[in-house]
Amino acid sequence: MGGAKKQQQSPKEQQKSAEQQQTSSRRFSDEAPVKAAVISLIVRTGARGEITQVECKVLEGKHREKIMRRNVKGSVRVGDLLTLRETEIEARRVKGATKGSHA
Repeated sequence: MGGAKKQQQSPKEQQKSAEQQQTSSRRFSDEAPVKAAVISLIVRTGARGEITQVECKVLEGKHREKIMRRNVKGSVRVGDLLTLRETEIEARRVKGATKGSHA
């Protein structure tokens, strides 16, 4: 009558879905979020200048004292604290833009 059969996945499909789940869980490190202090504002970027690229200093975790470049959406000032989900990846440098520029 109205009974819908569940389709069983082949072993290849099961392996593929398991790999997708693993890679999505590996997107960020297993460490807890860490705090970082904004040292300087580098440049405003994005189509409408809504992203600010900042230089920040990690305050805790295994990358403590590391100075890195990050993109921040929203208002940000020197001295603000950021919560970083990961500290392995750094933002790319913006070419051809100046501080405070708007598109």
